[in-house]
Amino acid sequence: MYSPTPRLIAAILDHPATWFVARLALTGPYILGGVVKLTDWHGAVAEQAHFGLQPAAFFAALTIAVELIGPALILADRLAWLGAGMLGVFTLLAALVANAFWTLHGAERFMATNAFFEHLGLIGGFALVAVVSRLRERRA
Repeated sequence: MYSPTPRLIAAILDHPATWFVARLALTGPYILGGVVKLTDWHGAVAEQAHFGLQPAAFFAALTIAVELIGPALILADRLAWLGAGMLGVFTLLAALVANAFWTLHGAERFMATNAFFEHLGLIGGFALVAVVSRLRERRA
């Protein structure tokens, strides 16, 4: 049987701050990652090289751009579909490169499998951001 959303929960969900805080929570790790890479360029390049991505400097710059521009678009709620798409594709590629669980065994496989599917959950979150942003756009 269907039960309507309780008033308190509805008030929280309807509050404008909730939409922003939810987007900040989803994009926060990407913002932090982009800032850390930007302030530690050599570390960012070394990370890309560690994963076999060459030229490493190009991939480091691309990663920083995606990790900073994508969240900016989502947080501004302008072209949120583009920011969500950027981060969704980036997250899928990162999951495939960094969490190739199908090549591992034992405890490493277990941890990489969990991380891989957590990344898929983030992609779902980005899809929801794009959907909700579009719905809000249509209501405006």
